[in-house]
Amino acid sequence: MHDNLVILAGGASSRMKKEAVLDNLSAEEIAQANERSKGLIGVGASGRPLLDYLLWNAKKAGYKNIYIIIGEQGELFKEFYGSQMKNNDFHGLNISFAVQYIPEGRVKPFGTADALFQAVEQYPELNSQFYSVCNSDNLYSAAALRALRETKSPNAFISYDRDAMEFPQERISRFAIAKLDENNQLLDILEKPSEDVLEQYKDTEGKIRVSMNAFKFNGKTLYIHLQNCPVHPERDEKELPTVLLNSVKENPNTTVGIPFSEHVPDLTAKEDIADVKAYLAKYYPDLNWNNKN
Repeated sequence: MHDNLVILAGGASSRMKKEAVLDNLSAEEIAQANERSKGLIGVGASGRPLLDYLLWNAKKAGYKNIYIIIGEQGELFKEFYGSQMKNNDFHGLNISFAVQYIPEGRVKPFGTADALFQAVEQYPELNSQFYSVCNSDNLYSAAALRALRETKSPNAFISYDRDAMEFPQERISRFAIAKLDENNQLLDILEKPSEDVLEQYKDTEGKIRVSMNAFKFNGKTLYIHLQNCPVHPERDEKELPTVLLNSVKENPNTTVGIPFSEHVPDLTAKEDIADVKAYLAKYYPDLNWNNKN
């Protein structure tokens, strides 16, 4: 098992910042949505950010070293989780920050693969270890995060049952789907799937599986693929699924999809804020960092 979790929090949050007329959000919530990184939006008790709850689940799952990848304007993260760049103690978690710098000539970050590459360049010890990676704006369960720690597969991802996710069908239909073999080894990832191909992508349980960017990686073998990640031709970004597939091509049968059937709360747009607040109020009514159970 490994103790390292890298959290992607340096994105531009462009969909969250889009204009929306909503009568279930306060002026303060709208202001936070427009100004903060998504994981720092105050959806929890006493206005605490979603990231608190992800860190809580990470601690329950047994992670000790947390690397949060922030943007160049990410000082607010330090107000919440520690003023130093490295080794802040946050309720027993060792929190460090990596900065995703925007390359010259671009106006927004260069994608998730670029974020992770910059992080492992700043913390090269990760290139000789195993580590997990996840988004800052999704609330993964402690069980899912623990599964990433405990798997013996060199690389892995949480393979979610698409039908168990509590999102509108139109939104779910846009999720990329994973193709797995009979041993749940990753074969391919299909973006923008059409209905006519879904049957071919069902796993041995008859489920359509999607990734929500919750991974385990072998730092030794992943580095070269992070370094050489091509740019996605449509989105003009370097993306982790591309890195993962390139790693699979070179190292077959090293990346297992761990099946999970549960909802993953997601803060993508302003329309999600009320739903995530309701979810936290229902399932995390008393977040108590001193309680380890």
